[in-house]
Amino acid sequence: MSSLDVDDLPVPREHRSTLFREILERRIARRTFLKGSALAGAQSTLLGQALASGMASSLSFKELPHGLDDTLHVPEGYTWQVVLAWGDPLFGDAPAFDPYRQTPEAQARQFGYNNDFLAWLPLPGAPHSSESGLLAVNHEYASSAMMHPGTPDPFGLSREQVDIEIQAHGLSVIEVFRQAGVWKTNIASGYNRRITPLTGMRFSGPARGHRRLRTAFSPEGVESMGTFGNCAGQVTPWGTVLTAEENVQFYFMGEARLTDEIRSYKRFGMHGSDVALSAWGMFHEHWNLDLHPQAGMHAGWIVEIDPYDPHSVPVKRTALGRCKHEGCDVVINPDGRVVVYMGDDQAFEYIYRFVSKHRYRPGDSEHNRTLLDEGELSVAEFTEGGALIWHPLVWGQGACTRANGFSSQADVVIDLRKAADLAGATPMDRPEEIKVNPITGHVFAILTNNVMREPLSDDPANPRGFNRHGHILEFIAPVGDHTAPEFTWEIFILAGDPKSPMDQARYHPDISEQGWFSCPDNGTFDRSGHLWIATDGFGKQGVADGIWVSGTQGSHRARSRHFLRAPRGAEICSPCFTPDQKTMFCSVQHPGEGSSFDTPSTRWPDFDVTKPPRPAVLAVVHKMDRALDG
Repeated sequence: MSSLDVDDLPVPREHRSTLFREILERRIARRTFLKGSALAGAQSTLLGQALASGMASSLSFKELPHGLDDTLHVPEGYTWQVVLAWGDPLFGDAPAFDPYRQTPEAQARQFGYNNDFLAWLPLPGAPHSSESGLLAVNHEYASSAMMHPGTPDPFGLSREQVDIEIQAHGLSVIEVFRQAGVWKTNIASGYNRRITPLTGMRFSGPARGHRRLRTAFSPEGVESMGTFGNCAGQVTPWGTVLTAEENVQFYFMGEARLTDEIRSYKRFGMHGSDVALSAWGMFHEHWNLDLHPQAGMHAGWIVEIDPYDPHSVPVKRTALGRCKHEGCDVVINPDGRVVVYMGDDQAFEYIYRFVSKHRYRPGDSEHNRTLLDEGELSVAEFTEGGALIWHPLVWGQGACTRANGFSSQADVVIDLRKAADLAGATPMDRPEEIKVNPITGHVFAILTNNVMREPLSDDPANPRGFNRHGHILEFIAPVGDHTAPEFTWEIFILAGDPKSPMDQARYHPDISEQGWFSCPDNGTFDRSGHLWIATDGFGKQGVADGIWVSGTQGSHRARSRHFLRAPRGAEICSPCFTPDQKTMFCSVQHPGEGSSFDTPSTRWPDFDVTKPPRPAVLAVVHKMDRALDG
């Protein structure tokens, strides 16, 4: 989950506009931190009691102080171990990792680079086991200077080095098990798999077969070459994995301005060679827009993968739209329809919702795997009065017409951002992950920051100009109906230093010195409804990124507490739990970022002079084998 560098931009004078204060107080005052709000419907009292019952114990660990050093820290009474790190073998025939003897063939059989989203999946026949399962892990991007001896520039790579980096992208699926309190990998498992930018995939949904998806690789526009730029994701109720393609624009060379897609590429931020950060197109023509001008249309989708079948073909679900997807969250509505929430991770982009046409059928895998191909896509507008209005992005409705350049729903989903512009959606401060609280059903949107928002250009849902620290919003569906055309919304947390008048940060009144954070990026809920928040960008301000955990209702609402601190240069991604909540897995991405292979700022996690820092998956447990949520 790459972040915008905020340190190179000047900090403006303190923004203390009357408009800001009025809107902020109005939005927060509707539900006080100390009392929370009543839950809709007859379940409200019971759900509130369920939250209160575990709140104090789960937040009673001794907080970590803010800091920045070479290693990783967890609270007293907890311990951590590395489960997998870049280059570790995933198969019995894979070689041991040797950073000085890397090959594409070896990397194709090893754990990839810069692991981001990860998910725990139960093994067939053992849905509640917490001792063994599968981990599905995204590999978002490569860091050339950290991966190769000699610290090469991305455009100074050899063909072999480029191929190594290609193989380091995509996803890994690996079986893991716990033995004598230690997590291990099963490299003999038949479930293990690597999915890369070269893995064959297919399209489904309204854009499948459309002329704009026709390339030399797929003349009929029904197949696609692999996946890359994979950021966050989600496990569906039917057991598949959704992985989100985010910053795909950096991989394409060539002159996008000379293609027929110039307007579409420009709106997507895909300009070609002048912004490319990858040399893939020098050796693989698929990533050269001069040779294959439609190839860029194959990237920026949500991809569905069957983690239990290593021979299955992943599917790009075009009905969910094309943008810089940070992630997606899936919930089954009370009427059985599937709802997907998505954020487009760029400054001034939008929050989206998809509602399936058909209903979920428990146990009917064949039917359920078609649910993300038909439905209504919509985009969010936040009003000052506290309403969240979902504007449909449906061909023939509103602005999605031929007059505006949309010839079908295929054009709507391909040019999703354009459709959202015309619908009057609210431009947001880098909407990243969006998660549904399993206890309340409320939806939480994590917005990392937006230093490009001018002072006095704030709006009700993004109430700070030069938003250096980010914030978290909460949406409430009426009577728990996630398909409703209108929700209400609140500000949950305004990140930053609560003691700084310039930050205008807001948390629970009893926030500690180390409980505040900056640049929330992603997170998850535990079974008690606590939000575990991972950050990306605090390190650029001289404080390590990490994980904070916060209550979401009752007396601990918005009282975040510092649980885990990352090593220098790293961010933490995608905390997730085993069913018994006794193990939390998370990703440590890009340790040592900003330094180099030859002179790294840390050698975490090996601390071996023969190895560079390595991105890795962690397991965190309590020393007394207790559940992490209390």
